[in-house]
Amino acid sequence: MTESVAIRYGKNERRVRLPIGCKPTMIRKPAMPQIQDFPSAIRESFRTAVGCPPLEQLARSSDRVCIVICDVTRPVPNGPILSCLVHRLMDVGVPTVNITILIATGLHRPNLGHEMLEVVGDEWVWNNIRVENHYARDPSSMVHLGTTATDKIPVFLNRHLVESDLRIVVGLVEPHFMAGYSGGRKVIAPGVAGEMTIRTFHNYRFMANPNSSNTNLENNPLHRGQLEILDMLGSAHAVNVVIDEARNVSFVNFGTCCESHLECVEFVRRFAEVPIDRKFKALLTSAAGYPLDKTYYQTIKGMVAPTQILETGGRLVIASECTEGLGSAEFRHAQTQLKLLGQEGFLERIQHMPLADPDAWQTQMLLRTLAVGNISLFSEGLSGADRELTCVSMIDNIERELEEILSDSGDNELAVIPEGPYVIPVYRPLQNRDAA
Repeated sequence: MTESVAIRYGKNERRVRLPIGCKPTMIRKPAMPQIQDFPSAIRESFRTAVGCPPLEQLARSSDRVCIVICDVTRPVPNGPILSCLVHRLMDVGVPTVNITILIATGLHRPNLGHEMLEVVGDEWVWNNIRVENHYARDPSSMVHLGTTATDKIPVFLNRHLVESDLRIVVGLVEPHFMAGYSGGRKVIAPGVAGEMTIRTFHNYRFMANPNSSNTNLENNPLHRGQLEILDMLGSAHAVNVVIDEARNVSFVNFGTCCESHLECVEFVRRFAEVPIDRKFKALLTSAAGYPLDKTYYQTIKGMVAPTQILETGGRLVIASECTEGLGSAEFRHAQTQLKLLGQEGFLERIQHMPLADPDAWQTQMLLRTLAVGNISLFSEGLSGADRELTCVSMIDNIERELEEILSDSGDNELAVIPEGPYVIPVYRPLQNRDAA
């Protein structure tokens, strides 16, 4: 019987039949613990806070509360978190009218209508608490806090957050191809930062820095800038979670924004960073499925994640549904520029711009992988001119593409990463692994 593998695609999985004789290396997280009673774990985290007093004590001295949540592109279990959080705030006397839930959209589109309810995840909270989208381009909704000392980033943050007495972000801690790990401080910047802030610390200088990479926090200029912005804001707290491959919650904590995030990073590293002692000429992966694979913009994360183990000149095959097409109009413009100018011309155009074109940083990150090998994309959501603007090879049959790649390379070895960018293969030759 021909072997097959399942990779994340849309809201389900897509089963891919492997070529005869193919030798797959499955790269996925080790089995992770599961929290059986998530609401109880959330409430316990409020009591055993990391680096600060319990939530109850913090809330008693607070009048206005702002809770920042990720937008629809992140599979954060917001429903139970917000329900527990809001009810705990009410228990200590914070009126519901003084609580604002702010959706961290960055420069992305707002989440409206049913999508906003999906993001909040709890109907009672949705009906009883004010929920607002962040609009980075609205100067009247921003407060200017100054400029960071190290990298001279102008800091504009959402007024709801800045002017609240108690600030709490809800983050999902997972590998991130620029900031090292998502969650915590990233929910604030770029999540609820102003356009000038976002476009500055996503410019060519930041993106071209090799330390702006998956799983790396050391000397990472984005991480450094986020921490400086956090210091300028002042007191901020976080509920951070870690999920497993099946989207079950493995870990949750509450505490200061910085310390709770670092605790989650240390937890998830053991699972998300998978050492691999060789490189591959052929690699099959995904964009992590829904909601991350709704756009080609987010799909690029799945293209960048396994670059360490892709042989020079190798082929990366990725499946992403892209039900919303390419992404924003700005990203479409960036991809158009790449198509017209080519890789060298595109980089030459952006390298001296102090403010990045919105969403052009994603195109710049795509070039990291294209500098190593080639990319084949399977997507049923992209059509017409959009397929050309991906600037990668579009395919209609994954199985046939894998057969051709393995045949041309003369190598039957295939790396398979079903969960896409939530798992980072770390190239570590055997001698280095032994030394570690």
